[in-house]
Amino acid sequence: MIDRYLFFREVTVRICGSLDIREALASVFDYMREHFPLDGLFLSILDAELSALRRIAGAKTRELDVPEEIIPLSRELWHQVQTFAQKHRRVFILSDPRVMGELFSSLLVPYLKIKGESDLVLPLWIGQELIGLLSMRKGGEGRYSSDHMQLLETVAEPFAIALANALAHEKILKYSDILRDDNRFLSKELFPYAGDEIVGSGSGLRNVMDMIREVAPRDNAVLLLGETGTGKELIANAIHYSSPRREGPFIKVNCGAIPENLIDSELFGHEKGAFTGAITEKRGRFERASGGTIFLDEIGELPLQAQVRLLRVLQYHEIERVGGIKPISVDIRVIAATHRNLEKMVSEHQFREDLWFRLNVFPIIIPPLRQRSEDIPALTRFFVARKAKELRIKPVPHIALGALERLRGYNWQGNVRELENMVERELIRHKGGPLLFDSLSGHQGEAPSVSEQKALDMDDEICTLDELTAFHIRRALDKTGGKIHGPGGAAQLLGLKSTTLRAKMDRLGVRYGRKDRIS
Repeated sequence: MIDRYLFFREVTVRICGSLDIREALASVFDYMREHFPLDGLFLSILDAELSALRRIAGAKTRELDVPEEIIPLSRELWHQVQTFAQKHRRVFILSDPRVMGELFSSLLVPYLKIKGESDLVLPLWIGQELIGLLSMRKGGEGRYSSDHMQLLETVAEPFAIALANALAHEKILKYSDILRDDNRFLSKELFPYAGDEIVGSGSGLRNVMDMIREVAPRDNAVLLLGETGTGKELIANAIHYSSPRREGPFIKVNCGAIPENLIDSELFGHEKGAFTGAITEKRGRFERASGGTIFLDEIGELPLQAQVRLLRVLQYHEIERVGGIKPISVDIRVIAATHRNLEKMVSEHQFREDLWFRLNVFPIIIPPLRQRSEDIPALTRFFVARKAKELRIKPVPHIALGALERLRGYNWQGNVRELENMVERELIRHKGGPLLFDSLSGHQGEAPSVSEQKALDMDDEICTLDELTAFHIRRALDKTGGKIHGPGGAAQLLGLKSTTLRAKMDRLGVRYGRKDRIS
């Protein structure tokens, strides 16, 4: 029999020689095979979060039929394992019915695959806390003796210390991964224009801004109602950054963009092993938003099952991950938004009535752009400046005289988003001169109307000479029905040669040719 002191020293040097517990266990496994019948050596823990036996590391010499890395246990068996572990601090043979009990042994056999194998188990304690188990396996029955048991007990302390260090290291790596994950996630999710002033806050959105100022300091749920493209995301952004939660995360979720079979996992997270492919635990959007705000866009698209879980979040401020059994507290504020009629959906049993009541505490209705046309000039200038910077267009083009009034007269079914897209399209097409915005549906090539001209007389904008010249030429074309040369043509009206006028029109981007024009 080997000298126990020498055995203790050699095992301690190997098992505590690396923070990588798998590498350390492989090293000690090679040494222990010289002194034990040994095909496999495994370190496992009783994972209370999973109610499971979880293997941390293992080493083996042959293709053993070993248990799964995570073994979920029934409630009854989990209770028995915990009770047994508290009573038996010394090494034991797993299949010995004198130690384990007949019923307990028969229950564990299918989980641990111990039939026809010999398993020697050493509980690992730090003070009064059981932190894990070291198990040795050899093919065949009755392979371990009392001498083996006594020798293994001598190294209980170094294995316990090594396992405790490995678990602490695992936790540090986990939190490090969480921080990196959050950084990547928030970099994508945070609104890029968090500090922007809301265009129209002093005019068409004055009432909305008043409501934002009222509700922002509170923690109650907010429901944003309005057509697609009215700027619900920007309003949610303003509420968050005007609130005491402004330093916390702001997580955006488009409920209609997540597949129904993934929405529970995406919103509430899942535990490791919860379903096929869940190889690691995952925190959902609600956990990520804790301490801040979660914005649920298109809430009307949320499936009924997920609505039940959302209601629980609003009522109790806690979630359960998919596959989890422990509630997780979350400190969040919920802002929801939709373009749909939720009240009608409730009557059609497509949306839960109790969730509707919870969300509808403080509704904010955002008017469509056609109902606040006074905001269009400021919005257009804002988008021109921003999009020109994004497209690297220098200098920023001027807006042609009359163009803003033409934009104000458009219906804008797509609201602010349609206006933004229109500005971007105009800048892409820009070949020099002022922005004409003459590609509006039904307004191709039109000159400014008399009403536009009257509006321009009151415009306090200072325009360039080129803009004024282009506007004057369009007025002349409007009066001549698009005729340029000859008697009664625009060239005669302006006192220019027709070739000179055409050259000016080409330079200024004024379209020519006989067109039906608005007088």
